[in-house]
Amino acid sequence: MAVEGYWAVMTTTLNSPAQAAVDRLAALEQLDQPAETVGKSVRDAVPAGPLKDALSGAWLGHALHPLLTDLPIGTYTSAVLLDWLGGDGSKHAADRLIALGIAFTVPTAATGMTEWADSEVGDAHVRRVGLVHAAANVGATALFGASLAARKSGARGAGKLLALAGAGVLGGSGWLGGHLSYARGIGVDQTAFEEPPESWTAVLRELDLPEGESRYAEVGGVGVLVARHGGAVHAISNRCAHRGGPLDEGELADGCVTCPWHGSIFRLSDGGVERGPSAYPQPAWQVRVRDGVIELKEPAQT
Repeated sequence: MAVEGYWAVMTTTLNSPAQAAVDRLAALEQLDQPAETVGKSVRDAVPAGPLKDALSGAWLGHALHPLLTDLPIGTYTSAVLLDWLGGDGSKHAADRLIALGIAFTVPTAATGMTEWADSEVGDAHVRRVGLVHAAANVGATALFGASLAARKSGARGAGKLLALAGAGVLGGSGWLGGHLSYARGIGVDQTAFEEPPESWTAVLRELDLPEGESRYAEVGGVGVLVARHGGAVHAISNRCAHRGGPLDEGELADGCVTCPWHGSIFRLSDGGVERGPSAYPQPAWQVRVRDGVIELKEPAQT
């Protein structure tokens, strides 16, 4: 079943008002052009390299954006609680928390935009919902900024109401962000739910794998990239952990394979990340050659 068809079937089984609302957003074709324009601008501004690796969380071991969202959400929420429950003595603390939240929004937005820009190509649902998610975050930030300005001008009552409105918009945006992560799998390890076989499985003859070349194999329904480098045979999961790109269509060089979709580079020997944007290594399968036949078994750590 095609990806869009699969999700269409899945969403028809969910009847919550929130799910119905996100389905309506995902159906708005009018969002495509601005989303494509913004996505291309982000990809052009942050090409593959150290900056993209840093924003994607390659150094952290998982996506960076979800971690950073705690900072603006936490500071904004704390400020609103102090506004309404903290009394006069906490007003300056609330103001400082809002200022911190605005500052934290910058790196949080940068990591989120790079995640979305890599994912929106070819997925209309992510493209449209992600754009609305980003726009809602801009709106929430604007409301908190207006709140801070009102407070500094002496209009504390208006500032409290603006912050409360900002918190409401932020909550709606957070729901959309959760939908993109948990329902659409943005930012998660795309190999996490593979179920490789526990027993040795023959995949191809050793003679059919020359030095410096690779072959695609399917083992128990899981795609595997099998390659020979330096005389040794290596095997890693073929589905790129970043966004599911087919590694067998990528380039082999210096004992590594480059994903053809977003340029992540993985070592053939152990699946480790040489360059992002993938924050996750590829599962490295156990390999043996017996009687001239290459056999594979589940990765040593699954």
